[in-house]
Amino acid sequence: MLIKNNEIVTDEWTVLRLQEGEAANSVVVPEGKVIVPLPVWNCQHDALQGRTELGLWLAGFERAEDIPDAVHRFPVIAIDFHKYTDGRGYTLAYRLRKQMGYRGELRAMGDVLHDQLFYLKRVGFDAFALPKDKDAQAALAGFTDFSLSYQASVDLDAPLHRRVTRGSAA
Repeated sequence: MLIKNNEIVTDEWTVLRLQEGEAANSVVVPEGKVIVPLPVWNCQHDALQGRTELGLWLAGFERAEDIPDAVHRFPVIAIDFHKYTDGRGYTLAYRLRKQMGYRGELRAMGDVLHDQLFYLKRVGFDAFALPKDKDAQAALAGFTDFSLSYQASVDLDAPLHRRVTRGSAA
């Protein structure tokens, strides 16, 4: 299941993962809505560029600059969290939204935990593919773990001290 815009929805996309022995330049990308890894996109760019229902997924070690002038062509960009302790995906999402202006679906997938959802949303994720052993209904509570955010981010342009009007001291 997929959490998208704070609702549990059916995932219409298939994630293509290379199996042992498969190479990015020769793997067959099936028809339909498929999210392909960056190495497959880079190796098969000429053959894939005409497909409109194609998403892209990035590993945490990859950079937004690694997407050759094509960030806006993808309706979905997924960032794969290999381990929940790897914070590079947060930076990647923030850069895609704030610096590159990406407006499509930004999906967190892989080892994504309930405790991370509030923070993932703050940096620009709007879809979350949780591991199959996680309860998506219970995970929805993760979006309301905190009532206020102190720092500015993708969701708030100003820190709390600039958003709150304080009265003058008497």
